Amino acid sequence: MSNTWKIYILAIVSFLVGTSEYIISGILDHIAHTLGITLAAAGQLITIFSLVYALSTPILMALTASMDRRKLMMYALGLFVFGNILAFVLPGYGWFIAARIIMAMGAGMVVVTALTIAAKIASEGKQGSAIATVVMGFTASLIIGVPLGRMIAVALGWKSVFGAIALMGLIAMAVIFFTLPHTEGDKPVPLLQQLALFKKRKVAMGLSITFFWLGGYSVAYTYLSPYLLNISGISGKLLSGVLLIFGIASLVGSKFGGYSTDKWGVPFTLVGGMTLHIITLVGLSFVTHSYIGVLMILILWSFAAWSTGPTQQFHLATIEPEMSGVLLSINQSMMQLAMAVGAGIGGVFVENVSLASITWIGALGVMIAIISSLLIFNSQPKQALKDINQ
Repeated sequence: MSNTWKIYILAIVSFLVGTSEYIISGILDHIAHTLGITLAAAGQLITIFSLVYALSTPILMALTASMDRRKLMMYALGLFVFGNILAFVLPGYGWFIAARIIMAMGAGMVVVTALTIAAKIASEGKQGSAIATVVMGFTASLIIGVPLGRMIAVALGWKSVFGAIALMGLIAMAVIFFTLPHTEGDKPVPLLQQLALFKKRKVAMGLSITFFWLGGYSVAYTYLSPYLLNISGISGKLLSGVLLIFGIASLVGSKFGGYSTDKWGVPFTLVGGMTLHIITLVGLSFVTHSYIGVLMILILWSFAAWSTGPTQQFHLATIEPEMSGVLLSINQSMMQLAMAVGAGIGGVFVENVSLASITWIGALGVMIAIISSLLIFNSQPKQALKDINQ
């Protein structure tokens, strides 16, 4: 089997993990009704998953740094599958929380390991595209996994969704065991040494790009549906189709981001994508009651926003090559925290200012990410000259 197909297998695994994370938002009403809890309590399942994912991933990746990557993928997938099995068979809200915690612990390791393996087995000059393919699998869960999960929940009950994910996970474990090569792990890095990375200016600023880019995106995206209904004037009948097109554009943007990174480099792709991201967020506030206008802006926004994903992953992997796995792990945590903070800030502005303000606040966050990017790229020639002189 060619390495290209192996990378697509990793993308499918990433799709399963993404579906397990995002599916809650698609079946929230079913969970609340079946478990006899409020929608707010059901919504906490999303928060719990994100926090566990963010906090546990760096620790677990540090403890398993020297392990063979294929073996680690098997163990991580096994933990993830176990969590889904618990969600499928055990009753009650408390047990479901426990299952979500186990899922999140496995999910974080699966994604980081998939990204690491993809970068290592990719052909020279194709690392950006390989990472983009894995990221694309995660993104596809929003477009395909969530609506498909909703259909399964309506037909067979919401617990069957997690049973299906567990079954697919077991199949993925078998395929990985027979197809992926043994890949050496990284040199073990203690957690305190990982945290010490934040003392390095280029690392801290590199991670700040993730935080402000995705945080800005999350401010607007979290409230996209009510924004389109109440501000842009999109009818409820058309909303599902609009969101589907938005999701497809994110897939195209993610793939283009990897291609552009390989062809034109990180600075052009990163800054260019985020600049278009800002233009579309601001532009959305000026396009009202025009279905075609709103649709075009949304396509460009989704394309621009997700073109940054694989580029930023590759950028972080090259900042400290010997600690690429650690940085990718920390970045996964940063992404989860950014989504949570962005959603929270968006909620504050919706509640206290207006729903229309979220695009401007989101654009401000992305602008800060661009500033961080420019500061990093402008300092690189000076650093290179300093290294040569030494």
